[in-house]
Amino acid sequence: MIKAPTSKQLFLDQLRAGLKGLPRTVIDETVADYEAHFEAGRAAGRSEADITTGLGDPTRLARELRAEAGVRRWEDERSLSNALGAILGIMGLAALDLLVVLPVLLTVGSCVFAFIIAGAIICLVGSIMLPFALIDLNPLPGADWLQGILISLGLACGGASVVAFCTLLTIGAVNLLTGYGRAHYRLIAPSHSA
Repeated sequence: MIKAPTSKQLFLDQLRAGLKGLPRTVIDETVADYEAHFEAGRAAGRSEADITTGLGDPTRLARELRAEAGVRRWEDERSLSNALGAILGIMGLAALDLLVVLPVLLTVGSCVFAFIIAGAIICLVGSIMLPFALIDLNPLPGADWLQGILISLGLACGGASVVAFCTLLTIGAVNLLTGYGRAHYRLIAPSHSA
């Protein structure tokens, strides 16, 4: 078990170092909140060592706060960078589960990426075939112009559907991962209450 620092300043310095990379306002607000914990503890007659012990390891606390911030950004605005931030934050929090979560995440991510590429290629092929079918330069021997149009539209729409489904699957996977992180965070959080 990692020993908690015994002084307020050491605790706050380690917390600030662990939060590095987050927006400055978030870091300042978080450190101010924990300074308030120390003030309330001192007002209740507790020593700095007792307060820091109650708060726990500031490095682990910073990882939890970073993961929570990443999840909040993902929930507020669904974007690729926010999804990656949430995933990395949760992976940092769940360092012990890394051997289980990472292979599954890489496998699912690789499969979804392959399907997105395949869908985009199929959509592109259908889109390229459509103008040829419209001017009756059908690249498919033995097919009339209507069949060529329907086949090219089918390919374009089918490819677009695969890409859309994979996008929804990716959003669902990120939501599952953030749910996992929230459950993990809730299991750890009670040990840090002062």
